[in-house]
Amino acid sequence: MNRRLIIAALCALIVTACGPKKEAAEGPPAELHFGVLTTESAADLQSKWEPILADMSKAIGIPVKGSYLTNYTALVEAMRFKQVDFGWFSNLPGLEAVRRANGEVFAHTTDPSGIPGYFSIIIVPAKSKTTLEDLLKCDKTLNFGMGDAKSTSGTLAPKTYLFAPRGIKPEECFKTVKSSNHQANLNAIRNSVLDAATNNSSSMLREKIRDPHAEDKIRVIWQSPSLPEDPIIWRKTLDAGTREKIRQFFMTYGHGDGPEADRQRALLSTLTILNFEAADDSHLIPVREMEASEQLEEAKTAGDAAKLAVAQKAYDAVHAEAVAKTAPAPAAK
Repeated sequence: MNRRLIIAALCALIVTACGPKKEAAEGPPAELHFGVLTTESAADLQSKWEPILADMSKAIGIPVKGSYLTNYTALVEAMRFKQVDFGWFSNLPGLEAVRRANGEVFAHTTDPSGIPGYFSIIIVPAKSKTTLEDLLKCDKTLNFGMGDAKSTSGTLAPKTYLFAPRGIKPEECFKTVKSSNHQANLNAIRNSVLDAATNNSSSMLREKIRDPHAEDKIRVIWQSPSLPEDPIIWRKTLDAGTREKIRQFFMTYGHGDGPEADRQRALLSTLTILNFEAADDSHLIPVREMEASEQLEEAKTAGDAAKLAVAQKAYDAVHAEAVAKTAPAPAAK
């Protein structure tokens, strides 16, 4: 055989053996697992989701079990290892699920207020005199609470919009920095255990449903720009028939008129969800832009020209995607 043909054949074998493997398509499952991130009380969220999952099981003809996970990494890893088939994600771990766990956005939540998006906030005890200016002094006198490292509103948003543009690293700014979920941060502020902490507007609305006086002991000193609503993500390897049944459930649940639609909307309202709308991975572009913006600000602060050039290029690319996504469609001729 010609030497060149032998080399080509060997190269083909190497590419086949070492190249990325495409996962085999799955058959219809006997049971599905829906993942829920418990950024608040696990028992409370379980009591709110279980009636919805029961409706889902009936509608799609497959039992759906809830998996209630206590941190963002656990939810992503559960999907990666096929212990969770689809679930309710926050945006940053949702992005990680798309990148690392073969996930795909197919829907997102909508807010009962009709206002698109939600907000990251920083709260302080109501009786405290702490202001945003006090927070930004970075004199290591305040005890600060942030979210999980993968939290969109608890960590990424305040870093992107508040701290990074000012060259502030929270771990160097405060007396202590504690990471916890939104419920724990809220309780720490109510009890004046922390001087300030991150949270978000959706969690505060859910807390207000539980306790009409929830806001009496807290005061908001900062609010982010609008963040995308939470995505619903499935594993792309689920069989097409099952995915279509799931899609139909989410696109119809809580819609329409009559007692049944009213009952469904009442269940969703306890989660501060009006209903669900169709989405795809482009839903995560604003979060990718936030991530790139934070990395760009960190590169600027570091003063490393090479890192700055890479970060600027990455930011420009995702920013162009964001502009294209929000640009109005051209008028029909």
